[in-house]
Amino acid sequence: MSDQLGGANLAQVALVVRDIEASARRWAALLGMPVPNVITTAPGLEVEQTYQGVPSDARAKLAFFQLGPVQLELIEPMGGDSTWQEALDRKGEGFHHIAFWVEGMQRSVDHLREHGIPMVQRGDMGEGQYAYFDAEEPLGVTIELLERKREKRAEP
Repeated sequence: MSDQLGGANLAQVALVVRDIEASARRWAALLGMPVPNVITTAPGLEVEQTYQGVPSDARAKLAFFQLGPVQLELIEPMGGDSTWQEALDRKGEGFHHIAFWVEGMQRSVDHLREHGIPMVQRGDMGEGQYAYFDAEEPLGVTIELLERKREKRAEP
């Protein structure tokens, strides 16, 4: 993959919600799909999570609808400092991020930083990792990068 996001694959569109069970039921009814299982993330400190460069023990409940190659992700923050809670507090329920699968995450992190888009949160997910970037100013959105197999922990 190049140093840019051009080779990245769209992975998901995510919404933050106050009540994930109720939101999942509403989306399932609308989409004509089964209600997905709700999972709870591991405590942030267990997955090397940071928010604004500081360790964060925040957790969230997650539910996923597979819509072709792209997921609709629902996120209910469960407390602690996180981009999820910040978005819910600042804007209420609604759009949170657009996510892309990447390989060699640090190259993509460096590329985003060169474009003035800073990392705001990261954590491990199994053998992989995720990271959120504040692209509100240039793009009006938060970007998430997902890496299936972590080469090394991405650094801001």
